[in-house]
Amino acid sequence: MMHWRRLTLAIFAMAISALASFASAENIDPDEDGSQYAWGENVGWLNFEPGGNGSSYAVTVEDAGLTGYVWAENIGWVNLSPASYGGVFNDGTGLLSGYAWGENVGWINFGPAYGGVTIDLNGNFDGWAWGENVGWITTCIVDFDDLQKFCQQWLQTGPGLIADLDGSNSVDFIDYSILANEWFDYCPIGWPLK
Repeated sequence: MMHWRRLTLAIFAMAISALASFASAENIDPDEDGSQYAWGENVGWLNFEPGGNGSSYAVTVEDAGLTGYVWAENIGWVNLSPASYGGVFNDGTGLLSGYAWGENVGWINFGPAYGGVTIDLNGNFDGWAWGENVGWITTCIVDFDDLQKFCQQWLQTGPGLIADLDGSNSVDFIDYSILANEWFDYCPIGWPLK
């Protein structure tokens, strides 16, 4: 994993409407708890709700796609629904695809062949996007959801356990050590707990 070659972006705890169908108004950080921010290793903080709650620039997640703009001090505006390439699409089940455009960084692909970004009904993003000028962007961070999944398999043995992080067919302290080492860091490629 070549950390210095890819941009990692951790979108943490993005609280979006938990309704079965996403609302048409701005719906990033509806609880106004600051979860509209993401961190990019090479670009700094990104704000998915620039201008505050209800702003016409803020990102909106809908069944068909994402609209609005992301603001980052170091790279400027990123448009999630540019006219060219049609923008970032949602297939209605949370699988995102398509392209965002940043004047200073170019195209960012939300559905690359060896990645892809998803969003669940609670507004949690997961996966990998790719930008030729910024590298890989991950929307995954090791967090309490991973710990919960890990605990459900604690001290179990057998093949196919997602919490068996060392491949020993046993979920034990070695796996816990791996989880603790990754805690609140960016998910490595292929992180099984997401």
